Amino acid sequence: MDEMVAEYRDKEIANGTLSGGYAYTIRYLTMEDLPQVKWLQDKAKNKFLQLLTDEEFTFILNGNGFMIGVFVEEKLIAFRAMLIPELDEEHLGIDIGLKQEDLPKVMYSEVSCVDPAFRGNHLQTMMGELCFERVDTEKFQYICTTVAPHNIPSIKDKLALGMEIVGLKEKYGGKLRYILMKQLSVAGQNSDINEEVEIEMGDIAGQQKLLEEDFSGVAIAEKAGEWMVLYRKKK
Repeated sequence: MDEMVAEYRDKEIANGTLSGGYAYTIRYLTMEDLPQVKWLQDKAKNKFLQLLTDEEFTFILNGNGFMIGVFVEEKLIAFRAMLIPELDEEHLGIDIGLKQEDLPKVMYSEVSCVDPAFRGNHLQTMMGELCFERVDTEKFQYICTTVAPHNIPSIKDKLALGMEIVGLKEKYGGKLRYILMKQLSVAGQNSDINEEVEIEMGDIAGQQKLLEEDFSGVAIAEKAGEWMVLYRKKK
């Protein structure tokens, strides 16, 4: 990954025009971009965002994953990170039921930030699509992430990228989190739906019961002021 990022340092991944007529470019990020990354994370932070430390950003940028960034006039306005996680007891592959030998096949969809001045341009999902397309499917078969319940924009983003809710438990020192997963190889996967259940997002125990029964969360919708989660069970 180091060599790839170095090779594409000044090469665009994508470009276009945002609302307001702002021209943008997207490229891989390197350690040179870390000051702007830290600045943007601080500007975009909210109660749901799990902030990364300098050490964690450095770990990713030094070849343990990759990051892409959106620039307007050389100013970073959005970024997204993908992480090759260390094999420890918090590994999300354990939470989704993988065998020990399959844990190295997991990559994490990590933090994403968008400058508040440029929200509404679907940059988070656009970056997600670009990142997922660039995951080496010969090495990695699963993309995992965690999201806090009621972090609606982030849940929508992950579901739009084809991820599904496969767990709901306390992580990171007691913080309640959805665990979402996308399997990159769809060969042999069963797509026949056996049962569907819609449940309130606030019903934690009810969702955990469905997940234990092999349901997966695939969509959310607001109804009568309550956020609902659609769970499906395949045959």
